[in-house]
Amino acid sequence: MGLTLFIAIVVLLALGFPVAFALAISAALAVFVGGRYPQLIVFKEMFTGIDSFPLMAVPFFILAAELMSGGALTHVLLRFAAQFVGHLRGGLGYANVLSLTLFSGISGSALADAAGPGSMMVKMMDKAGYGRPYAAALTASTAIVGPIIPPSVSMIIYALQDEHVSVGGLFMAGFIPGILIALAMAAVNWWVCRKRDYRSTEPRPSAREMWANSFKAIPALMLIVLIVVGIRFGIFTPTEASVVAVFYALICGKWIYRTLQWSAVPGILARSAMLTASVLLVMATSAAFAWVLTVEGIPQYLSELIVSWQLSPVMFLIAVNILLLVFGIFMEPLPGVMILVPILAPIAASLGLDPTHFAMVVIVNLTLGMITPPVGGLLFVTSVATRVSITELTREMPLFLLAHFVVLCLLTFIPALSTWLPHTLGFQ
Repeated sequence: MGLTLFIAIVVLLALGFPVAFALAISAALAVFVGGRYPQLIVFKEMFTGIDSFPLMAVPFFILAAELMSGGALTHVLLRFAAQFVGHLRGGLGYANVLSLTLFSGISGSALADAAGPGSMMVKMMDKAGYGRPYAAALTASTAIVGPIIPPSVSMIIYALQDEHVSVGGLFMAGFIPGILIALAMAAVNWWVCRKRDYRSTEPRPSAREMWANSFKAIPALMLIVLIVVGIRFGIFTPTEASVVAVFYALICGKWIYRTLQWSAVPGILARSAMLTASVLLVMATSAAFAWVLTVEGIPQYLSELIVSWQLSPVMFLIAVNILLLVFGIFMEPLPGVMILVPILAPIAASLGLDPTHFAMVVIVNLTLGMITPPVGGLLFVTSVATRVSITELTREMPLFLLAHFVVLCLLTFIPALSTWLPHTLGFQ
């Protein structure tokens, strides 16, 4: 069964099958070849994989992001971000980084950030004389902050796979790594704009305009504050926070900004349902795939093998980073978390590594796979949204990938970057 599983998944992915279908077909073939279980077990494990109360946070956070986007939140945040840095050399690049970082605290999705505010910023940067491929590369590289700064679907899934961490703790742990990534992208923007002489033509707004833009952005920015404060003080759970976020987004769009029309709500619900279905389908098929691994004893075998190597915690982290970087090239973050965390997290715990620290290393590492050629789903979404060819986009990526690698090394070898904030706030 195990051999069939691995051969099938490699062949199907190489043939270009969608990840969810490749996982499901591989699991079904493995069960068929093994002959010990009925085929129905695959569907049963798929259902079990998504039969979880905490998972209800996923559709609600997705719906909240769609409602905020439909309520003109993107335009509000773009104006808010651009007023502080838009007049500097490379200012629109900084505005791109800042606006995507702010929006990530609402959407929790790298793809939504790149396709929404990211594509708008690329158009603005192109008109201002920045290279369109560079603007698209900056957008894709910054958009991966979406799954790292809370709320994050990846963190919710991770917490379901490792009982030693909580969703709230991971949410708090994501802030500093997310900010570090944003700062690294801003540093690359400073270097490139200095070398290519990308100058801003944006005038500095008056104090009155800055005050007006900031005041208008306060309701949008308060969403992430509401989520963090509510979870920290036990007012609601992360799942309940997602429902609160939906009602808050509806109030902001309809009655505060007054840009959300009732006629647009059915379309927003449809998009949210489609995106939710795609996420849960990947999760369900990943659960079936992981079940086959488990009944074949593969995670236990790999755990015993790695433990027998007697690696130090540092060497183990280095080995895990290499494994995840390679794995992330071919696999999306969600199935990566579902398949690898049950194998790696117990080993990390036995070596004395902080579970929250290890979780952030895994999440950031797998998220980098979204911008790593040749698969890199975020690259393809950005390419379509910005009308920049994959070849041109990939050519601009090396500096950004180097910056991401530096941040990953910092997170790997300085655990406090991931653990200080959640531990300070009382999360274990």
